[in-house]
Amino acid sequence: MTIAEKNNTEKKAGRPASAPLAERETELRVAGRRAHRRRVAWIWAGRVAVAIVVIGGWQWFTSVGWVDKFFYGQPSGIWDSLVHLFTQGTAFGTIWENLWITVQEAFLGFLLGTLLGVVFGILLGSNRYLASVFGPYIKVVNSIPRIVLGSIFIVAFGLGVFPKVLLAAVLVFFVVFFNAFQGVREVDQNLVANVRVLGASPVQVARHVTIPSAMTWIIASLHTAFGFAIIGALVAEVLGAQHGVGLIISQAQGSFDPNTVFACMVIVAVVTLVAEYLITLLEKSLLKWRPPSRSEAQAI
Repeated sequence: MTIAEKNNTEKKAGRPASAPLAERETELRVAGRRAHRRRVAWIWAGRVAVAIVVIGGWQWFTSVGWVDKFFYGQPSGIWDSLVHLFTQGTAFGTIWENLWITVQEAFLGFLLGTLLGVVFGILLGSNRYLASVFGPYIKVVNSIPRIVLGSIFIVAFGLGVFPKVLLAAVLVFFVVFFNAFQGVREVDQNLVANVRVLGASPVQVARHVTIPSAMTWIIASLHTAFGFAIIGALVAEVLGAQHGVGLIISQAQGSFDPNTVFACMVIVAVVTLVAEYLITLLEKSLLKWRPPSRSEAQAI
């Protein structure tokens, strides 16, 4: 748009063309905030509409008999199961005790898997010899079905917390490892060479160049990794446990109680969303130096 066209637009809007630049910038920021608030409002309206359609349709179809609620449950029955879980508990203790055990297993597995994934990802991504040596073994382990690993861990370590943590860590490890590995490979090699020419040691190169450059890839993997940690803990509990949400799901499955199964899924979903929010805060804190992406810039 030319200067003349801008002036004509301003005149049509009833604003003099000689308005101060600071005033124009303020107006643009205010307009941007209004557009952002409208966009957020429409997003939430769409989310609420989807929830109403899905839950309302589910309730309606099961009420009129188009869908058998014996197999697929019913939203009203799921609500009753949630109330029962939080007021009367289960045969294995209160829902809070079982939920805490599952969250503890998932969190410990998340930490262990993330730590190992970052270390091995950066190490193998920075050293092509090690990547060539260990690459086939990592692919072999990654190809093993996780439920088989869960059974092996339970047979080897019993029904306690440790095998659940191990299975959760395995699922998290590969998600974080491949992202960290690829993130290191994407580092600008010219920048690495220049830092080495200036006398930086391998540790300094990793600390000041490699890890910060790969941090975007690593943080992005954490959003998916915690969900896998929850899955690992639940699968291990279903295979064999004394407490946990997975055990509640297994018992409900055995008694043909889909409402309790879905109720446990709702609880797990809430926990996962809270963890996702906390990881997003961590991402914003660690990546303050990064310029905003296009989607982030549009939201400002």
